[in-house]
Amino acid sequence: MNVHPAVAAVNLFFMKNVLVLCTGNSCRSQMAQGYLEDFFKSRANIYSAGIETHGLNKKAVAIMKQDGIDISKHTSNHVDEYKAIDFDFIISVCDHANENCPFIPSKKALRLHHNFTDPSKVEGSEEEIQEAFRSTRNQIKDWCEKFVNDNL
Repeated sequence: MNVHPAVAAVNLFFMKNVLVLCTGNSCRSQMAQGYLEDFFKSRANIYSAGIETHGLNKKAVAIMKQDGIDISKHTSNHVDEYKAIDFDFIISVCDHANENCPFIPSKKALRLHHNFTDPSKVEGSEEEIQEAFRSTRNQIKDWCEKFVNDNL
């Protein structure tokens, strides 16, 4: 279906800006960004950032790929990179980022928090670690789907 350029421009003007925050922007925030991009399609700009940058977690990339979401091209970004963006939603996905994030000057932003267990901190067999990533991924997926349904 082709969209008239004027309609596309209006849609871009009204697109929501969503920021997902975590400590290192390597795992949980990356998973959430992947699902939000998939669920919102092109109806929102989704960003993820950390209060630090730890690079992309390879196990997060692999577990997302198992569910058909490719986050391999994502980058680990610092929250300061997005100071100029006026966000509609700022979502923290870990307690540490929620408690330690610098002030983000988005006046209209609805700030939400949901702490997801960090699977990268799990110790045990490879199978136990894989299950931790799968469990966290599934929790994030369910939360993101509800968020999109409630806010679109």
